Amino acid sequence: MEPRTKYQEAEPGSTGSPVPNASVPMISVPYILPGRPAAVRPLALLSAGLCSVTLRSLGIEQVVATAAAAGLSGIEWGSDVHVVDAASADLAREACAAAGLRVFSLGSYYRAGSFGDFDVVAALAARLGAPRIRIWAGEADPADADEGTWEAVVGDTRRIAEIAAAHGLELAFEFHDGSLTSSVESTLELLAQVDRPNVGTYWQPAVGIGDREALESLRRVIGHVTGIHCFSWWPATERLALEERGGLWRDVAAAVLEHGREMDLMLEFVAGDSPDQLINDAIFLRKLTEGSASA
Repeated sequence: MEPRTKYQEAEPGSTGSPVPNASVPMISVPYILPGRPAAVRPLALLSAGLCSVTLRSLGIEQVVATAAAAGLSGIEWGSDVHVVDAASADLAREACAAAGLRVFSLGSYYRAGSFGDFDVVAALAARLGAPRIRIWAGEADPADADEGTWEAVVGDTRRIAEIAAAHGLELAFEFHDGSLTSSVESTLELLAQVDRPNVGTYWQPAVGIGDREALESLRRVIGHVTGIHCFSWWPATERLALEERGGLWRDVAAAVLEHGREMDLMLEFVAGDSPDQLINDAIFLRKLTEGSASA
């Protein structure tokens, strides 16, 4: 998911192409709710992965090699530079399979309300082997959106939800400013109006808000969340190592598990756009998914 600001991507550092490791299984994480014995604890599944946009300047094989070397479970493939046509979808699907990685989703840039050709997007996701497509809720913040804008986004989302369903696909809105899903309230309102079982939302911490406020926003939408983009920016758009906001991310993992959700947690926009930093952040993210990150 693009962070909630606009900026120009920097060129990532280069460290060469790591060698893919063996197949990385998803980790089943038991979580003991307060006051409950272990015998009745719910079991949830957290999967650690990355967004290919994090390594935008690398090729498909290099992205897969980096993800595998980091011990991650899967990749959300961006449709901006990586998966752009049938050939690249085939390459990404086959490279993931060979490295033992899942395809988490297709990170599309389709703007609901545009009434564009979504058959092409759905066919690309299906060819990639993605279960889900990330979409955007129009191009305006709720404060700037008139009734016609809302009607267009809702109507188009319902239309493309039918197309996605025909391919066995889910849709997830980007939780981002510059769209109708720029706030918790507007996201919940949009999902209520769309009212389709295969339409949900992603979540990420809004830029510039503290840990408590970020966690509260997650708790309010968590019943609709199908994926989380993970990054640590503070106090605004300054990129930090993921663990530097470790308290937030430990609470996020706990909140997901408390809710009994299966969830893809995807690294995005690491400090310096560095593959080395991504691998370091993956260590912490994997500790979260394995339930071993210290308090």
